[in-house]
Amino acid sequence: MSSALTIALAKGRILDETLPLLARAGIEPLDDLSSSRKLVFSTNDPNINLVLIRSSDVPTYVQYGAADLGIAGKDVLAEHGGEGLYERVDLKIAPCKMMTAGFAERSLPRSRLKVATKYPEITRRFFLEQGRQVELIKLYGSMELAPVVGLADIIVDLVQTGNTLKANGLTPLETIMDISSRLIVNRAALKMKNKAVRELVERIETAVK
Repeated sequence: MSSALTIALAKGRILDETLPLLARAGIEPLDDLSSSRKLVFSTNDPNINLVLIRSSDVPTYVQYGAADLGIAGKDVLAEHGGEGLYERVDLKIAPCKMMTAGFAERSLPRSRLKVATKYPEITRRFFLEQGRQVELIKLYGSMELAPVVGLADIIVDLVQTGNTLKANGLTPLETIMDISSRLIVNRAALKMKNKAVRELVERIETAVK
């Protein structure tokens, strides 16, 4: 069996911090990922390829073995559930918090709180642990608009600086979890390509320190 490895990378903001980390581990793509239309990239290491996909798809690619390893935010991994993969390294990049947010001056309903989010599983678990019933409204963007127009009482979303919340009159309320990007590994790859996977994980761990 080939020991060549494929790493799934997330498009967007996280990529800007991922590439310097990989470079410190001695892995650099041969093409410019920001300008190329390709989705599969060779690197300066002939045994390592990169695939560039949506962040929410990274754990799925790793789970099913389409990629041996992946880099994704803890938010994406927690929402996915983590089946079929190992979370190996906290890369300490792209840090933020997952929080509830709403209007600080408004009292919230005691029953059937309406919550808008693109993280329904995380949100469901959070409020279930509190023993609170909520109505989940799944959105894919512009979360801050939901309380403003009365679609939801509060939102659950990632907060980095809080500037977007503030601009829309909203306030962070409760922290659900701290978020950073993690290196994940396919379980089968760890068994079948053990030496290659372990060596790569060690290189990336060293680059984080």
